Amino acid sequence: MKYCRFQFHGQANYGLVEAVAGTDKITRLLLSPPEDVGGDMEDLASKRMDPIVLAEATLLAPVRPSKIVCVGRNYREHAAELGHDIPQEPLIFLKPPSSLLGAGENIRRPKISQRVDHEGELGAVIARPCHKPGAEEDLRTYILGYTCVNDVTARDLQDKDGQWTRAKGFDTFCPAGPVVSDEIDPWAGIALQTRVNDEVRQEGNTQDFIFSLDTIIRHIAELMTLLPGDIANFVQSFDNRNAGTGKTLIASGSVNDGNGGNNYVVTFVSTAAGSILPRPLSVSAVSDNKTYDGASSSTAMPIITSGTLVAGDTANFSQSFDT
Repeated sequence: MKYCRFQFHGQANYGLVEAVAGTDKITRLLLSPPEDVGGDMEDLASKRMDPIVLAEATLLAPVRPSKIVCVGRNYREHAAELGHDIPQEPLIFLKPPSSLLGAGENIRRPKISQRVDHEGELGAVIARPCHKPGAEEDLRTYILGYTCVNDVTARDLQDKDGQWTRAKGFDTFCPAGPVVSDEIDPWAGIALQTRVNDEVRQEGNTQDFIFSLDTIIRHIAELMTLLPGDIANFVQSFDNRNAGTGKTLIASGSVNDGNGGNNYVVTFVSTAAGSILPRPLSVSAVSDNKTYDGASSSTAMPIITSGTLVAGDTANFSQSFDT
């Protein structure tokens, strides 16, 4: 089953995505968020609608997470690419929900950064609360489905800060979607590719990472509860500009804003049977190098230059010291 989130009659709705005569279309309105059913998407109530071609719909990020948990340096090649040591345990960090972006929308490059990078990832959408699962539990039962994520990063700020919150937390720095699917199996092998202006820049496979999916999910759930709708990004592709691209197929549309910006397309395909998914999942987002957010680099509160604070958020900006 595949679903998306989209604008319909001025409101955000979830929709069932099905192939009709070889074209992905939104065929039914889902009457409740899929993450509310505890993983059993077949029991979702729905109603008929006039089908809409998925590529023509106004798509939103397909998830509304309480948190986005990411795993860094899970490929030896990626760690080597950045000159980092191989981690001894999963290296996790958070992206704020305010960084989410729908497929095809513009990534805004902050003017305080001179280097904004792409990081194509496969994200797991959590189906039901997961906290310290038993050693014998099948962790697949906690996963609602999978989606593509672009972990956009201000690399110069990441290197400058020594921690990653600001560099990865800007508004628009987490494009996701366009769909969530339970039709693929990362345990069997999923190839992930990231293309910039149709050139393959990153490539990886779920069978090649350092820490297994089970290890990563257990590691996260030992310290925080994963809630329905949360995203765990546990597969990161690595830069393969010199590795050649002939071994994996790509099938996704391109997006161009007409302003000379870079067109990022993240695609993953099933390679367990040596063939591409008949209806591939992809997320596309434009990085318009002429578009900046309005925050000044001299702003008194640096957090404002990174993400959006909304009503109810807490900003901790004073730290005590050891006396």
